[in-house]
Amino acid sequence: QVQLVESGGGLVQAGGSLRLSCAASGRSVSNYAMGWFRQPPGKEREFVASNKRSGSNTYYAPSVKGRFTISRDDGKNTVYLQMNSLKPTDTAVYYCAADASGIASSGTQYYDYWGQGTQVTVSS
Repeated sequence: QVQLVESGGGLVQAGGSLRLSCAASGRSVSNYAMGWFRQPPGKEREFVASNKRSGSNTYYAPSVKGRFTISRDDGKNTVYLQMNSLKPTDTAVYYCAADASGIASSGTQYYDYWGQGTQVTVSS
């Protein structure tokens, strides 16, 4: 199985940028479709972005498309989420997840492994 650890969260002003990292250990991320999800305060966890094993197919939630970019570096066994033009509504705990089936779905139920999350706070 794979272990996932997110980092890179923090406090940023609206319009700013952050890059989240998800470092994997135990197995290579090349074996998995990878996804990013977030959980705003008092709300359910929601899909942000995902990509398939090769990284060639990427998917985004409409609310982040054009502002966020998911990428992976199989050599570093790390997945990234570049977040630009941040808004206060992006405030949430962000989680990365690994999907052994490789589908890269937007549904949380399809992901087998999860990190502990990293807090992102965007001030207005």
